[in-house]
Amino acid sequence: MRRTMAAFALLMLLALPAAHAVQPDEIMSDPAREARARELSRELRCMVCQNQSIDDSDAPLARDLRLLVRERIAAGDSNSQVLDFLVARYGEFVLLKPRFERQTLLLWLLAPLLLLGGGLALWLQIRRRAKTGADAPAPPLTAEEEARLAALMSDEAKSS
Repeated sequence: MRRTMAAFALLMLLALPAAHAVQPDEIMSDPAREARARELSRELRCMVCQNQSIDDSDAPLARDLRLLVRERIAAGDSNSQVLDFLVARYGEFVLLKPRFERQTLLLWLLAPLLLLGGGLALWLQIRRRAKTGADAPAPPLTAEEEARLAALMSDEAKSS
């Protein structure tokens, strides 16, 4: 019974629409323009929250940006013109997915370069270990070491 209730609760949570911070007074009367505004809002970073789009953020600055996007759309700007306007005003950081340009080249290539460097370092380490024989078995114990080990083992057996 508990499993059924938990599954039902999970299903209900998944069925709910995604929570958006867009207020009713921000919504444009034209559904096509509103869809464009929502699409653009999902691409723009909330400068306060920094990990959320302005579409998901409740911050006052996010609301101002949503209104600005709708204002630019109402003025007849294309999607790229709206994004260019916001980038010119707030910098490349306002985009959740920065453009692939000369200024952002390091940002885009850093993760693959780090992954490649880590793989190369691992490969070199494995190769070096194979050359030095670090994985070779240890030499056998001498008679003196075996006697000492036997004494330690017998002392441990007596104490238990």
